[in-house]
This record gives sequence, C-alpha cells and structure tokens, in this order.
Amino acid sequence: MSVSGPLLAGAGLGLLCGVGLFLILGRLPWLRSRDLGARVDPYLRRSRSRSLFAAPRSTSQLRRVLENLMGPVAVRVLGLLERLTGGADQLERRLRLAGRRTSADSFRVEQVVFGAAGLVLGVVLAVAAIALRGTSPLMGLLIVGFGAVTGVLLRDYLLGAEIKRRAARMAREFPTVADLLALAVAAGESPIAAMERVARTSSGALPDEFAATVADIRAGTSVSQALASLGARTPLGSLGRFGEGVSIAIERGTPLADVLRAQAQDAREESKRELMETAGQREIMMLVPVVFFVLPLVIVFAIFPGLAVLEITL
Repeated sequence: MSVSGPLLAGAGLGLLCGVGLFLILGRLPWLRSRDLGARVDPYLRRSRSRSLFAAPRSTSQLRRVLENLMGPVAVRVLGLLERLTGGADQLERRLRLAGRRTSADSFRVEQVVFGAAGLVLGVVLAVAAIALRGTSPLMGLLIVGFGAVTGVLLRDYLLGAEIKRRAARMAREFPTVADLLALAVAAGESPIAAMERVARTSSGALPDEFAATVADIRAGTSVSQALASLGARTPLGSLGRFGEGVSIAIERGTPLADVLRAQAQDAREESKRELMETAGQREIMMLVPVVFFVLPLVIVFAIFPGLAVLEITL
C-alpha cells in the first residue's frame, strides 16, 4: 500500500497541532496539577549557614539558554531525562567517577543532542519505510520515538562505558603507584609530599586524582577527609580501602611504608583474581575457535591422507 505525499503532510500537520494543543492545555492554571513541594521549597532552609531569604542557586548557562529557547518543552524534556537516567545527585557522582569536570546540566544537554540526532535518524528511517515498504504511519511514529529514546540511552551507556574504562585503567596503575608511594615514604618523605611527588613525576588517571587530593589538603581539608573524597571520586573499590588504610595509619602512627606495600600486594592479588574470573566466564567463548576452526582442520588432516591412498589404489 503506497502512501501519497498529501497524506503524509496532513499526518505531520495533525501531529504538530496535537502537540501544540497538548502543551497549551498543560500550561492552563486550572488544568495544571498543584505541586505542594514546589510551593513549600523556597521557604525551606537548605543548611544552617544559609538564610531563608537568600537567592536560589543559579543554574548553568547552558540550561538557561535551552530553557529560554524552548520554554516548557525543555523543562519537560530535562525532567524526563532525570526520571529515565537517575537524579542530579546520582548523575553528578557518575560524572565524577568518569573523571569529567562538567556539570550535570551540560550532560543533560548532551543527552538532548543525542536524542535529537536519534530523532532525526528515526524520521529518516520512518520516511524510508513508509515510502519504500508501505509501512503504516503509526509504525513510523514508533520508529521515530524509538530513535529518540535510543539516542538518550546511548549517551548514558557511553558514560557507563567511560566509567568502566577509567576503573580498569586505575586498577592497572594502582600497584605501581602504591609501590612508588611506599618507596617515597620509606625514603623519609611525608605522605602528602609522597603523593605530590607521584603526581608530579607520573602520568595517568590515578596520579591526577592524587594531585587533586594534594590540592584539597593544601586548601585546608583534613587528610582523612581528602582521602575519603579520593575514594568517593574514583570507581575503584580498592582505592577507597587504600585511603582508609592510609588515614588510619597516619592517625595511629603505624609504619606507613609497610601499609602501602601491603596495599600494593593486595591490589596485585585482586587483579589476578579478576583475571581468573574473566577467564572462567569466557571459557565457552574460548571454545568457539577450537570447535569451528581448529577441529575441522584436524579432521581434514586426519582424513585427507586416507582418501588420497584410496584414490591411488583405485
């Protein structure tokens, strides 16, 4: 069944008209739901050091520009993204784990851009399916919506993959960095000076985090709090235990070099265990080349001489 151009144009205009009417009706005061939290929120004290009449926290410039350009549509889209991929606090933590210094609003804008790209791709696929295969317009709308949602979820998936890559890179760097810290402390340097030396002479994700920890301590943060923040900023669980062990060793006067060597040894043992677990999980995948490539060649080499002898005797 072929769909004519005027029918597609009419369906598009009807869709735009329906969306416009829905937005207009959603903004009417007597049809809008009464949000008690939004009315009470300005009168709640966020902290003891903040006045009740203080100005609210300013949002980022990208969010303000997007809201001014798109109005209530941007607010609805950003709220939908927060419901789909977690709240602002969870997103901030994931951005810190990925090593990104951007704000949550900037990442939401990136998700909107990915969603718009998926929407455009979905429109192209829907038009091609309707024009070439005679697909129904309802299926075309489903393809468009699926493309937009896929674009948003793709950006969130890329952030998760970035966190995993950073965790793997830190896991590879951690034993060497712990040994360097142990050598520096054994040579007579303080823990802060040792971390500063490692951050200055090394390169990688973990030395960068040590540089940020030293900067926090120089700014007035206590050593225990700075080491706890180091564990919270990184996706590596052993690094959090490392910060707790160093903090306890500093408070109780335990020889720090021995603690650092033990932490490095534990990190190496954990990497070996993870390698064995990965090998056990991929055991079936390792059989695929053996069954489909090596075993047929063995059978061919075993049978071919016998066939050749039979042909000669015949």
